[in-house]
Amino acid sequence: MEFSAFGFEPELMDGMMSMGFKAPTPIQEQAIPIILKNKDIIACAQTGTGKTAAYLLPVINKIILRGHGSINTLIIVPTRELAVQIDEAIRAFTYFTNLSSIAVYGGNDGAMYEQEKRSFREGVDIIVGTPGRLLSHISQGYLKFDTLQHLILDEADRMLDMGFSDDITRIISNLPEHRQSLLFSATMPHKIRAIAKKILKDPDQINIALSKPAEGVTQGVYILHDNQKMPLLRTILNGRNEIKSILIFSSTKEKVKQLEMELKRLKYNVAAIHSDLEQIQRKAVLRSFSNRELQILVATDILSRGIDIDNIGMVINYDVPSDAEDYIHRVGRTARADTKGEAITFVGLNDQRKLMSIEELIEGEINRLAVPEDLGPTPAYEPKVRRGNTNFRHGGNRNNNRRNNSRR
Repeated sequence: MEFSAFGFEPELMDGMMSMGFKAPTPIQEQAIPIILKNKDIIACAQTGTGKTAAYLLPVINKIILRGHGSINTLIIVPTRELAVQIDEAIRAFTYFTNLSSIAVYGGNDGAMYEQEKRSFREGVDIIVGTPGRLLSHISQGYLKFDTLQHLILDEADRMLDMGFSDDITRIISNLPEHRQSLLFSATMPHKIRAIAKKILKDPDQINIALSKPAEGVTQGVYILHDNQKMPLLRTILNGRNEIKSILIFSSTKEKVKQLEMELKRLKYNVAAIHSDLEQIQRKAVLRSFSNRELQILVATDILSRGIDIDNIGMVINYDVPSDAEDYIHRVGRTARADTKGEAITFVGLNDQRKLMSIEELIEGEINRLAVPEDLGPTPAYEPKVRRGNTNFRHGGNRNNNRRNNSRR
């Protein structure tokens, strides 16, 4: 199947061609015709499946046909990084049109807030925003949705996990009832289905999400002691000079900062991204990594969903994620679009139960890799032996306190 089969307007097709879009992915093939028919959707699709284009393309096409110049579409997302990424995708798709869009998120100065207000007054077609910033504009009376046609919730499960459920409910209470609503989520726990019942009308259901990494990912784990992690990381990095982009995940921003400092001390081309950075700093780091000016990026799970950077050759989980689903999202940053990639996970003594649950989730054993002998003896793999509080959650049962910045 080709995109021409959807009957998109020529100016949209020109934008897609300039971005190298050729054939639709499964989520796009299923979702686009439904959205074009003005039906609501609840879709379960993992990172890297093309879900962003699956909803953007038909919505943009409808705006082209219906005319523009007022708020037509609201896209609610959990993080400012995802808001910026989606806004950039919109601008690329609409390059040959007169459509307008804006990303609305916190952490900016007063000048940006005024710019957002001005965009609302002048008329913007698509708003991509985080819940808190949107509510701020709504409560001040700057943002009204009288002309809204489309509501899209992206990464809905992550928004609920971050404690945004009440905020989303308040935002939706300010929207017209007659609208098309689209809900996209990487997982589909009960709480997602509960909110879907409240906001969707007779939705079509799509399920593309498979709880397994892409076939192109070569996975491996090292069972080791915590004090062996850094020496092993150095060994791996020194043996992978040919890989242009390496993404290292750690569980807390404190660990991310420590890793960045240590790797910089060792003269690696590295930078980190975490919640303490200003937005302009984050964007600069991501741009450098995307452009291959930066070989190694260290990050918390803020990057495991939603950041669209192609051709990442290797993902290293310096810590095992606290949620089995997050392993899928971390590993999903490599081997995208039928490419090849490598994902390595360091499993410390207190992380063994987490690995066991990850393997249950993906229904397979991950290849065990041998720690170099010069790093000393390694622990036995005994995941059923309890060793203190491992604080593990199996799929979608996370702490709802969005103010816990230590993981961001």
